[in-house]
Amino acid sequence: MIDATWPAARTQQVGPWNIRQGNGGGNRVSAATAIRPVTSEDLPLAETAMRDLDQEVVFSIRPGDDSADATLADAGYAMRDETIIYACPAADLATPKPPPVCAFTVWPPLAVQCDIWAQGGVGPARLAVMDRVMGPKTTILGRIDDRPAATLFVAIHDGVAMLHALEVSKSHRRKGLAATLTRAAAIWGQAHGAPTFALLTTVANAGANALYQGLGMTEVGRYHYRAQPKDRS
Repeated sequence: MIDATWPAARTQQVGPWNIRQGNGGGNRVSAATAIRPVTSEDLPLAETAMRDLDQEVVFSIRPGDDSADATLADAGYAMRDETIIYACPAADLATPKPPPVCAFTVWPPLAVQCDIWAQGGVGPARLAVMDRVMGPKTTILGRIDDRPAATLFVAIHDGVAMLHALEVSKSHRRKGLAATLTRAAAIWGQAHGAPTFALLTTVANAGANALYQGLGMTEVGRYHYRAQPKDRS
C-alpha cells in the first residue's frame, strides 16, 4: 500500500533485497527491504547497490523482518524514525464535514500548494513521487482566514486511501486545519471507492499522534529504518 501510494522511481531485486531508487524523495522511496531472511553475508549486496545509485545506505524494517533487523543491528546500523501506521473506516471521519470553502480537491497541485510544502521541506523530489502514482489520487488545498494555508496528498490502492505530506503553514497552525484536511481526505477517499483511510507518522511526532488518536484512528502497525553510521558511509 505504501509502495503504491508513494512509489519509488524504480525498484530492482538484488539477491534477497528490494532496492529502491528514490531520486531524492526520502527514506520511504529509497530504503531497501529484505524479501526473505538475510545474514551478514547478504549485506554488501544491498550496500553496493545503494551506493551505486548515489543514495544513503538505509533499510526499512517491517513487521517480520527480524533477521534483517538483527543483521543490521549487529553491523552497527542505527535505528531511526520509528513510524506508526494509523487506519480507520473512512466513514468514521466523514462527519463533521469540513466547513464550506475550507478544503478543495486539486490536481495537479497549484503553485501555492507547492510553496506551502516547500516551507515544510517537501520539494520537487517529493512532488515527483506524487506524479508517479498510477492510481486515483489528488491533493487537497486548505484555506482559513480567507487564505491558502495547508495542503496534503492522498492516493488510493486496494480500497485504502492513504494520506501523505500533510503540511500546514506555520502562521496558521493550531487552528484545526490539519483535522479538517484529514477529514476531507477521508471523505474524498470514500467517494472514490476506498472504505478504509490510513496514514503514517513517526513516533516522535507527538502533535501528529495526538491529532490522529483524537480523530479516533487506530494504530495498525509499525516499522522503522536502520541507517549506516556516517563514519562508515
